[in-house]
Amino acid sequence: MKKLAIFVDVQNIYYTCKEAYGRQFNYRKLWQHLGYEGEIDKAYAYAIHRGDDGQLKFQDALKHIGFEVKLKPFIQRSDGSAKGDWDVGITIDIMEAAAEVDAIILLSGDGDFGLLLGHVHHKYGVEAQVYGVPQLTAKSLIDAATQFHPIDTALLL
Repeated sequence: MKKLAIFVDVQNIYYTCKEAYGRQFNYRKLWQHLGYEGEIDKAYAYAIHRGDDGQLKFQDALKHIGFEVKLKPFIQRSDGSAKGDWDVGITIDIMEAAAEVDAIILLSGDGDFGLLLGHVHHKYGVEAQVYGVPQLTAKSLIDAATQFHPIDTALLL
């Protein structure tokens, strides 16, 4: 049975699903689907901590499904923009997991991860699967993936 490691860029998935479909992603359905593909060895969800009730309930739901939720504080800049980027943390965790699993499964549309997936695929021979909203996923990320799974209505709430 294949050993799987799942990495979810929560902010990216939330905003791309909302923009494309006006709906939320169904993490439980994803978990069930991946459970048929192999053994889920690691599962991380990277989120921004704002401390509001809705967000805390969502994080608890992710933990209940089986994800380890990693949080970063929400930082509001003086110009009103926000900072809360998990790219480096996700990269480190994927690099560490790649040697121990058969498949890296990344949920994101962020093209910055294309180079990373290409690297771990070539260095470790690991599958590099991506789940993303097709029209909002960078072509470089789709091209780097050994398998691209479009997020469509079947994976939404």
